[in-house]
Amino acid sequence: MRTDMVGAGEAPKTVVGVDGSEHARTAALWGAAEAVRRQQSLCLVHAVDLDRLDRFASFETSQHVLEHGRGLLRGLAGEIAHRFPGLDVALELRRERPVSALHAIARPGDTVVVGSRGSGGFGPLLLGSVGLGAVAGSRVPVVVVRGRTKRGDGVPIVAAVVAAVADERDAEWVVQAAREAPVRAGVLRLLHVRSTLTRSGTRRDLSDEAGHLDGPGQRLLAGLADRIRADRDGPTVRTEVITARSAAAGLVEASRDADLLIVGSRKRRTVPPLGLGHVVHALLHHSHCPVQIVPYTGEATATTGNQLGDDR
Repeated sequence: MRTDMVGAGEAPKTVVGVDGSEHARTAALWGAAEAVRRQQSLCLVHAVDLDRLDRFASFETSQHVLEHGRGLLRGLAGEIAHRFPGLDVALELRRERPVSALHAIARPGDTVVVGSRGSGGFGPLLLGSVGLGAVAGSRVPVVVVRGRTKRGDGVPIVAAVVAAVADERDAEWVVQAAREAPVRAGVLRLLHVRSTLTRSGTRRDLSDEAGHLDGPGQRLLAGLADRIRADRDGPTVRTEVITARSAAAGLVEASRDADLLIVGSRKRRTVPPLGLGHVVHALLHHSHCPVQIVPYTGEATATTGNQLGDDR
């Protein structure tokens, strides 16, 4: 195990932000297990905005903060070494804002992992500002570790990975995300949610597409599933269209029986606070399993349209 204060190299790695909270510890252990599955290295990051702190605190205080950070990283690295012997671990202690540090360290091909709440959180359902910031500005996938983080707690796992598919734009990441299921030795479930409500909140007449194999959602999922199945080493793929009061409600419910829920977060012309849509917000605060947010790179035009649409 490497425990020097350097990066983990150019090969794809799992980057975990830690702050001393129990949520961050859970995220680090989850990230370590993921790194082992993917045969990647692990990079633990602890960042403190010392440039700002130095304006108000003494030199001794700043040095104490740094030493505390070093001890935190080394202690967590020791626990990971005990649980995952042989895993290559790098430690990064940064003098900058935590979100900036995570964005600077992560490279194309990496995955960033954060806890569902930081040491300054206010409630069990509230995602910390670092987690929100990491998701909103990231150029790489970000996993927020929350809810059930492992099997064996009596909850049946219907699918290892649930991928939320809204429209054709999701094709750009769903095929790549298909690699998540094999590393968990499980099934990939492509899920399309049809909302029973319009944007004004009134109920609309919507046939149950689950029974119609020629519906737009079913055709979308079938095309994506065929592309994934073309890869001999790809996972077992199941497709399902469900109807729910809202896309967020449907996806939160689907997270009950999954190891990981994956959703894309596309660029929007009108950017809401922190750059995240309401569906992503709902999942980050209420999912029953870890959530992976994949940034979009394309700007293709959707044709199916539904509640997920441009509000993710």
